[in-house]
Amino acid sequence: MKKSKLLKLDRLDRFDMFISLAKQRSVQILFIVGFLYLVLVTVEIPFVFRTRLNTLSQEPLTRVPRLASEVEFQYKEAPSRPLNWVSENAPTPIQFQHQKQLKPQSTILSRLSFDAESFDPTAKDGSLELHKSAKVAWEVGRKLWEELESGDVKIGSINKPKKPKNESELCRPSVSLSESEFLAHGKVMVLPCGLTLGSHITVVGKPRAAHAETNPRIALLKSGEDSVMVSQFMMELQGLKTVDGEDPPRILHFNPRLKGDWSRKPVIEQNTCYRMQWGTAMRCEGWKSKADDETVDGQVKCEKWIRDDNDHSVESNATWWLKRLIGRTKKVTVDWPFPFTEGKLFVLTLSAGLEGYHVSVDGRHITSFPYRTGYTLEDATGLMLNGDVDVHSIFAASLPTSHPSFAPQRHLEMSNRWKAPPLPEQPVDLFIGVLSAGNHFAERMAVRKSWMQHKLVKSSHVVARFFVAMHARKEVNVELKREAEFFADIVIVPYMDNYDLVVLKTVAICEYGGRVAAAKYIMKSDDDTFVRVDAVINEAKKVHPDRSFYIGNINYYHRPLRAGKWAVTYEEWAEEVYPPYANGPGYIMSSDIAHFIVSEFEKHNLSLFKMEDVSMGMWVEKFNSSKAVDYIHSLKFCQFGCIEGYYTAHYQSPRQMMCMWDKLQKQTRPQCCNMR
Repeated sequence: MKKSKLLKLDRLDRFDMFISLAKQRSVQILFIVGFLYLVLVTVEIPFVFRTRLNTLSQEPLTRVPRLASEVEFQYKEAPSRPLNWVSENAPTPIQFQHQKQLKPQSTILSRLSFDAESFDPTAKDGSLELHKSAKVAWEVGRKLWEELESGDVKIGSINKPKKPKNESELCRPSVSLSESEFLAHGKVMVLPCGLTLGSHITVVGKPRAAHAETNPRIALLKSGEDSVMVSQFMMELQGLKTVDGEDPPRILHFNPRLKGDWSRKPVIEQNTCYRMQWGTAMRCEGWKSKADDETVDGQVKCEKWIRDDNDHSVESNATWWLKRLIGRTKKVTVDWPFPFTEGKLFVLTLSAGLEGYHVSVDGRHITSFPYRTGYTLEDATGLMLNGDVDVHSIFAASLPTSHPSFAPQRHLEMSNRWKAPPLPEQPVDLFIGVLSAGNHFAERMAVRKSWMQHKLVKSSHVVARFFVAMHARKEVNVELKREAEFFADIVIVPYMDNYDLVVLKTVAICEYGGRVAAAKYIMKSDDDTFVRVDAVINEAKKVHPDRSFYIGNINYYHRPLRAGKWAVTYEEWAEEVYPPYANGPGYIMSSDIAHFIVSEFEKHNLSLFKMEDVSMGMWVEKFNSSKAVDYIHSLKFCQFGCIEGYYTAHYQSPRQMMCMWDKLQKQTRPQCCNMR
């Protein structure tokens, strides 16, 4: 009996012990599982999440990045408009469906349709030659685009340096030309690889004797006066390889005027010229630069060559009367005379410093000119001398020995920050079409970083696109296509680019803005034009919604030029005046005018003219014959440069674009950046 009881007690003890051990193990297992869970949650088990969740979504889980700068914070304030958006004024679902069908699907090619009849006019309006040229440009451009689409042209080919055709294209450390060689080269010394810091060019020459000026614009004589005697020459650093198909920019214009200046004194004038637009001239007239004026690499901009004890400093101006009362306090210094003399040999040296160019004559510093434009030293690929001077020899030394990169990679910044927002499905308020050339990589990048960052553009209330045609160089087209696919802000009109055919891009802007973007207002601009987006759209909104309008810097009774570079023959334009037209750098129209232009083009009823802005004036005048158009003129759509309170500013270099955007962000009113 006792034995059986002892067995039972022993079994119960063992059972209790088993239960106790089981509970301890369970607690341990739970503790281990909990610990592992905390560890896995802490490290976010990336591999498990990616492998499991990718079956549902193709996007891996990522953390929300922190704002890296104030710029990104500004982007947060202007989110893109939602693709599915409904309001009281929104189109019906049927209209949306029709709009979707009109939009190109993932293409950078313009939908503007060309056919054989488009370039086979029967009208005798003088545009026959232009239509013939357009037909050839379309056929060549279409072939280039098809070749580009097929992948026959490789992107890597643009990075391969081309083999120089002759010795003059090699990057030599020095270049020298005798008088005969200089004349044989058209009075231009080619600097194959531009300049670099420390490069210098020495010119040995002799100014010619003054001669009677025959140009009536310069030789303005009063009755009884003798002829105006003139002796002057100019030396220019030019960007021969900067932009194809355009006049080379004057990176430095150095113009000594021995006789014939309006001041009737010897003067040295310096300036720059960008796209035929001259900047503000810097004149050295014999006095040393003011003490409070900025220097260039520690050198004054203008040295003194006039005998004068007044150094024109702030201190001397303040004590001018006192010095006149008590007499001269210091000895008058006799400085060198004007550095150039008729018939006297001179040795001029132009050197490239850190902040600007420096000019010395016969071993004495004369002037220093600060760098103004967005060009780099390697862009100065030519030196030209012309005027009343006989050049004996030119010698350039310390030149770069490696070929500079003219490829677009040095301009394009492939960052998602500069990508265009997606095109919204609902109509936009304003569409801005920007005309650009294939190799204007720097200009487009500057626009992306400046006014295209406006909150109205970033939120897709305003849409902006570049319109570009095919370039003659295939490697440029390859990079252009790559740029268009990345930034999603380029529309390619597939014809061979030509200045006389820019009008085709304007028609493409009307088609895209009216049909694809379905914009209320459509604006045309250039890639060297800074646009104040808010001011422009406010001007358009001032017009009654039911009215058709044409806003810009409008020319009335403008006469065509019959001679010179921009000459228009009577066959091209028989009338003595143009119709009213807005200057091309910036104008706005109502969408009904844009739809009319595209419709007339598709019906082959649209007259084309080689001047794009005049063509638009012709088309608006034709539209005005059936429906009244409000012509609204404003000088704030600035044609030449920039003015205070501008709506648009033309001829702005990439560097100026960035400066104007920076000022617009920081200042209460728009201000210009006169850097050229």
